[in-house]
Amino acid sequence: MSRPPRILRKPGVCGGDACVRGTRIPVWTLVRMRQLGVPEAEILRSYPSLRAADLAHAWTYAEAHREQIEQAIRENEEDE
Repeated sequence: MSRPPRILRKPGVCGGDACVRGTRIPVWTLVRMRQLGVPEAEILRSYPSLRAADLAHAWTYAEAHREQIEQAIRENEEDE
């Protein structure tokens, strides 16, 4: 499956995690916020550089790469 156009996954950018292109916002962060019940409007307020379309691309990417995103969430929560 191809990657949504606004999602970038590249070594050296965001630790190699998928992120929204032009930002340093990892998809896993957005997915975790959503899992915690944060409404999309609040996510957009928290990250003013994001657009609603960016969230749609992030959700599409996360659905297609579920294990990768879940692993990133686990790894990053272990670091806390």
